[in-house]
Amino acid sequence: MTINKDFQYQDTKYLFGIIRKFTSGLLLSLFLSGCAHVISEDILKGVDKEISFEELLEDPDKYQGKIVLLGGVIVKTENKQHGTILEIYQTELDSYGRPINTDVSQGRFLALYEEFLDSEIYRKGRRVTVAGVVRGVEVMKLGEIDYHYPYLLLQEIHLWKDEQRCEIASYDSGLWYPWWWDINYYRPYYPYYFYNWYPQSEEDGQDNDE
Repeated sequence: MTINKDFQYQDTKYLFGIIRKFTSGLLLSLFLSGCAHVISEDILKGVDKEISFEELLEDPDKYQGKIVLLGGVIVKTENKQHGTILEIYQTELDSYGRPINTDVSQGRFLALYEEFLDSEIYRKGRRVTVAGVVRGVEVMKLGEIDYHYPYLLLQEIHLWKDEQRCEIASYDSGLWYPWWWDINYYRPYYPYYFYNWYPQSEEDGQDNDE
């Protein structure tokens, strides 16, 4: 039996084309799902993106009833009869709503969530992203000063996971390498390297994230 090599080649090429398209579509869908904002689309539609935190801090009463998107790092969590109040220091957010540049803040705000939040989970040092309705201003003592906190009634909250880091040490040099160092490519003295894997929370190794 004679096999048409041209036909066989075209058939194989067609099959690989289908596989390539399927794989590309799958990767694209995974990429897009991974890039979604952490706050739901319905809530985001109501957010007034024209209100900066600087403006809100200057005159919270002016924006009562407006929905704002904020994020930052928890300073304190208090459980009350009517819900949980979070004191948060504000930080910049990236395009997915993740708090970044956590060593830079324009100030603090209060956020009331009308349900119970466990203070051991929503503890000091954890990063959060919130969307809420501005309820005005709350004046409280911050050290020896009267601090004017913008006060939000939360509609949605996202708590970011503690990040895990690893470090690599060398017996020869005793030097510690950064957690992102690729152990598959940068270990010229193997097997004289040993690997130290341990969790490091945001409180222990604050780099200040879903």
